[in-house]
Amino acid sequence: MAAGGSYSIVEYFGGDGGYRCGYCKHENGNFSHGMWSHTMTVQDYQDLIDRGWRRSGKYVYKPLMNKTCCPQYTIRCHALNFHPSKTHKKTLKKVNRFLSKGEMPVERHDEGLEGERHLLDISLMLVLSTGDLINSCISSIIVVFLILGKGADPSRPLCQKAKDMRKERRLQKEQQKQQEAESSSVNPVPSKSSSNQPKSLEEFITESLPNDPLHRLEVRLVPVSFEDPDFLASYEHSAALYTRYQTTVHGDSPYECGESEFKRFLCDSPLEAETAPDGPDVGYGSFHQQYWLDGRIVAVGVLDILPSCVSSVYLYYHPEFSSLSLGTYSALREIAFTRQLQQQSPKLAYYYLGFYVHSCPKMRYKGQYRPSDLLCPETYTWVSIERCIPRLEISAYSRDACALKELGRVLVLHRRTVMPYAAYARKRKGSNDEKEVEQYASLVGQTCAEKILLYRA
Repeated sequence: MAAGGSYSIVEYFGGDGGYRCGYCKHENGNFSHGMWSHTMTVQDYQDLIDRGWRRSGKYVYKPLMNKTCCPQYTIRCHALNFHPSKTHKKTLKKVNRFLSKGEMPVERHDEGLEGERHLLDISLMLVLSTGDLINSCISSIIVVFLILGKGADPSRPLCQKAKDMRKERRLQKEQQKQQEAESSSVNPVPSKSSSNQPKSLEEFITESLPNDPLHRLEVRLVPVSFEDPDFLASYEHSAALYTRYQTTVHGDSPYECGESEFKRFLCDSPLEAETAPDGPDVGYGSFHQQYWLDGRIVAVGVLDILPSCVSSVYLYYHPEFSSLSLGTYSALREIAFTRQLQQQSPKLAYYYLGFYVHSCPKMRYKGQYRPSDLLCPETYTWVSIERCIPRLEISAYSRDACALKELGRVLVLHRRTVMPYAAYARKRKGSNDEKEVEQYASLVGQTCAEKILLYRA
């Protein structure tokens, strides 16, 4: 129950039938339990995702770990202790070079760290490849013609080996540091080299950006509400961007990702917007974090801000900017955003990336945001990913639902009346839903079972 006295209301659907897996493409290998959430408090949803649940629109589901073909583990990153990896730093520098100078990197075939499929224009690639090959051959012929029978040019310095060049650069850097140290002893100035502290994520995000960059990037946080003017003003543009992303990057047909699907999947949220004295200034609930480049939306990150975390729901972006690795870039911005919120609300210290799927190589990228933990589906405790990966490499994973203490204390909503299940069972003599209610309660846990209203017809 929320602080204001409201309840979460759900309908439990069970999880008997298998369906197609989006990771390994097994036709009926994916099993999960599901609930339709009519409304849900942010604390109840926080408690649910800490037991392995996750939402898609208003549908809340939990993978059946001992049956599903690709086990999905809830993963969270310790935002306060996060340090960007070499790959993360390269992504931030790549985006900043584009913003400051307009340099757009060429997309490589091996760029798949974000777990996304990029559809390439094969005909364009063939044209470029053929042109490069012809230019390369012509250049080679010209070079051979010029140097044939001449030998080395005595007027030019001898070529250096790469090892010698690196050694020379290293010596130059050491001499430069020594000169800076000598000058700073006379005129002390703040210097990064005088501190052993590594650069923070925030410093890398803004590094090398001039005061007047070629492109201007603005990040706006908009609550998902049709009563919010900023959300309404950008709704059509955002929906069109989603359709373009899905059709280009994921190969969906237009009718699979139209405006109604966009609204159901990324705008309909069961979470009630809430504020709390010890919460962040923006409050709790569902939000769109919009990335505006030179006055137009080029990417949107869908987020849930909860009492203990920022939970990433989805990201979509303009395919024109796919070579900027916007999946990685937006995740780093969201971690920085979590750290910003934590300054206002101390207990909000984690960034949830959804599910980690070790059996699907393209989904392992989520494990690169460290330090991070995976949720054990047997004990519902957090275990560092370093300890989990060796086990996932050699053994299958299964869950063991924790025993429910008291089934009679499960709250149900029957004929507009809130009552414990024990009272409901007495009123409905001969009811045959005890096993279903017991299964539901064991999955959501005792705490949620005594707060969330389970709808009974």
